[in-house]
Amino acid sequence: MSRVALGFVETRGNTAAIQAIDAMLKTANVELVKRVEIGSAYVTAIVSGEVGAVRSSIEAGSDAAAKVGELVSVNIIPSAHEEIFDLIGIEK
Repeated sequence: MSRVALGFVETRGNTAAIQAIDAMLKTANVELVKRVEIGSAYVTAIVSGEVGAVRSSIEAGSDAAAKVGELVSVNIIPSAHEEIFDLIGIEK
């Protein structure tokens, strides 16, 4: 069973999140699987795809977010276990 990579970009502010998502989707062949408004203006965008594509998209997204707002955190899970998908409420 092949596993897909997940990438996370967390920002403070919706504008930075939208900018990050736009850059991520334009940079690599990834899919936006979820956008979560956490509270206190924190927003997390989650993308999935092949590891290289996710890495490229996360780099572009984090750069774009930092230019217009506050980048809080980024993370890549190169080979996400299926239970991670259940945990964050997305279908694989």
